[in-house]
Amino acid sequence: AAAAASAQQAAAAQATAEQQRLQDAANAVGNVFYFEYDSSTLTPAAIDAVNAHIAALQGSDSNVRLEGHTDERGTREYNMALGERRANSVRDYMVANGIATHRIESVSYGEERPVSYGSGESNWSQNRRVELK
Repeated sequence: AAAAASAQQAAAAQATAEQQRLQDAANAVGNVFYFEYDSSTLTPAAIDAVNAHIAALQGSDSNVRLEGHTDERGTREYNMALGERRANSVRDYMVANGIATHRIESVSYGEERPVSYGSGESNWSQNRRVELK
């Protein structure tokens, strides 16, 4: 009985260590996924980052919030819709890869919450994003 309990403790410790490793990998890739101009298609880099978060989420019961953002170009209405499409693109990819829909909230802020101010691609590219919270 003691050996079985010890084996269970070792298995639990190993599972905890593996979950921590997956969470560390997700933290390492960051929680921001970038998009091309006027696009809601996940880039290869974004897919790699989202995959790391999916792996971490599969071992937990955490919920996430996806916040879609755009650069300043386009009308406010268009950008709200584009931010929503971006957040939904990440959500749909996560759901297709095993994360339950009820665990994911998605919202769009359009151009309302830039991380980089000013004109030019170097600023705009930082604002075309989805943030995982």
